Amino acid sequence: MYLSSLLKSLTGVTVQQHIHEKLIHKAKEKLSTTELTVSEIAFQLGFEHSQSFSKLFKNKTNLSPIDFRSSFN
Repeated sequence: MYLSSLLKSLTGVTVQQHIHEKLIHKAKEKLSTTELTVSEIAFQLGFEHSQSFSKLFKNKTNLSPIDFRSSFN
């Protein structure tokens, strides 16, 4: 609880928001620099289901992982 409060007071974001930001950053990196499938990336990032990953990614970026990757081609 202390760590959560400290992070929120220092950064203005919750632990969950911080984790999501880091996951999205890693996902963008993998989507733009590798040929891994969306499912492979999801599993590497700790998601049991690629649908959960895709839903979070779209919620945070307003693009699906595939649409994000397509923007680099």
